[in-house]
Amino acid sequence: MGKNSVRGEGTHGRVERADELGWDESLYEDRPAGPAPHGPATDGPATDGPPGRSSAPGSGPGNFAAPGRTGRSEGTRTPAGSGGPAAPGGSDGAGEASASAAASGDGRRGKGGRRRRGTRGRRVLKWGAITLAVLIVGTATAGYLYYQHLNNNIRKGDRSAGGSDAKRTAPNAQGQTPLNILLIGSDSRNSDANVALGGAKENRGSAPHADVQMLLHVSADRKNASVVSIPRDTRVDIPECKDPDTHKTNAATNDVINEALGRGGAGCVLDTWEKLTGIYIDHWMMVDFAGVVAISDAVGGADVCVKQNIDDHPTKLQRGGSHLHLTAGNHTVKGEQALQWLRTRHAFGSDIGRSQAQHMYMNSVIRNLKDQNAFTDTGRLMGIAETATKSLQVSEELGTVKKLFDLGMELKDIPMDRINMLTMPRLPDPKDPDAHVVPDRSKADALWAMLRDDKPLDGKSDGKKDAKPSAGPSADPSGSPTGPAAAAPGTLAVSVVNGTGTDGRVAAKGRATEVVSALKDKGFTKAATGTSRPAATSEVDYPKAAGAQGKADAESVAAALGLPAGAVRTSDVLGLTLVVGGDWRTGASYPAQDPKATDPLQDTETVNGADKGACMEVYAPYRF
Repeated sequence: MGKNSVRGEGTHGRVERADELGWDESLYEDRPAGPAPHGPATDGPATDGPPGRSSAPGSGPGNFAAPGRTGRSEGTRTPAGSGGPAAPGGSDGAGEASASAAASGDGRRGKGGRRRRGTRGRRVLKWGAITLAVLIVGTATAGYLYYQHLNNNIRKGDRSAGGSDAKRTAPNAQGQTPLNILLIGSDSRNSDANVALGGAKENRGSAPHADVQMLLHVSADRKNASVVSIPRDTRVDIPECKDPDTHKTNAATNDVINEALGRGGAGCVLDTWEKLTGIYIDHWMMVDFAGVVAISDAVGGADVCVKQNIDDHPTKLQRGGSHLHLTAGNHTVKGEQALQWLRTRHAFGSDIGRSQAQHMYMNSVIRNLKDQNAFTDTGRLMGIAETATKSLQVSEELGTVKKLFDLGMELKDIPMDRINMLTMPRLPDPKDPDAHVVPDRSKADALWAMLRDDKPLDGKSDGKKDAKPSAGPSADPSGSPTGPAAAAPGTLAVSVVNGTGTDGRVAAKGRATEVVSALKDKGFTKAATGTSRPAATSEVDYPKAAGAQGKADAESVAAALGLPAGAVRTSDVLGLTLVVGGDWRTGASYPAQDPKATDPLQDTETVNGADKGACMEVYAPYRF
């Protein structure tokens, strides 16, 4: 055989492997043909006769034969259809007389007869090889074109709107890093399908809102995952963002978080999350109403439960309603009904209840996909891939089928009981307590610190309980400190700011000076007062550019005064800055806190992935 041939396939030109065309080669792997199904191939001397008849249907490529003939060696014949070693005796069919002549020593043939039959056999082999090569090239090309088709389905956007400056988490001892993905649900009405599903056709063409926002955190070792939602009506600081469509730059503002999408696209939502949490977010993924319906159908829907009959209809007090109508008990929702479930807010009491219902839905989808082996079922994967690539918009660095596939493989082996979902701890917004909320800084900051430090929300690490994050250098599971040590206190310049003038209260006079004195008593001799700025909670900020060293220095300041680890944050400050907030109006050291007051998991609506018994309470006015 030639150097470019494979046994059973004939001789053909080199075919590009799929991985050279940009896809995972394991999906299009070349495999050498195995032995014939009815026995080993004959490897004896080649004969001049025509090739043997194909052994059986499906016996593999390359077994091309002239109709009505069988292959032979001198003085042997091969049983038709056997594909096995030649048996003594004459040939069958048209070649039988020739076989007898060969056995008796009569080698006479018709003029050019032997040559004619040999030429014909070689011609058949040649055309068979060409046909096989065409099939192989055609299959590879079709696979590549379909891969390109899926890639072309994907809509991509900039990861950031210009304000992303959080630092990536350093790799663990095994070189692994956590993965953070922002999941966004848009209420855009900028298509016929979305208007039909979402109503409010008068809003067509207006800026969309990010009504669903969740951060998916996957641990560095890929053994657990956490999902944290922020209610859409949470008031936060939105950074300056550049709109990717109009290229207009929108100034920083303080507003409800669902406004960020309309100010700079999904990248602006990501920047807002990073500013709030200090967590580096690798990617974002966004879906609209029509996308939710399509994906829900593709994955087979989700199992949900309501404790009472529910009818989420518009009322005189509430203009909108999801129109979800279910009887009490368990249901499988898909398609438009799945969208109704995910949009229901009033009947579940609030936006907080809606987040809890969304977590229940997500957990069920993941459970069902695992139970159905969808991650390893090629047919299911292709169907889901077709729908997902048409329905999702993703950040540009995630915008290929291979990267999305790899992402799915990263998630498929996480046990359901190690997946936990909750809503950010929050308090009523002092400016509008009936309509908006603000982060409960004591608890929320501790929650963000857990995710930044890659701590699981279930408190487990290889089956053992982990301590909550505490002030001081980060540590690996063995207890050995990681990262640089803090600089000597006497070398650190710390600016102390009086931020106690919050919630309508006058700032406590002389607070910055009092805390500066306390720092100097502890060896921070370069501490000095800075310009006052209000802050609800106390924090120690360090410059983004200072990196791990800045964090270590800030942690040493926090530890000296008794502030929790969650109080250490990176920001736009020029140097180490201690903000004495409204939660610390008196005393030289931070007041001792009730552990429950700073426990981010205390009194939250945590949903565990293994909990199949979760059921939503229905607000009384929406029961029937």
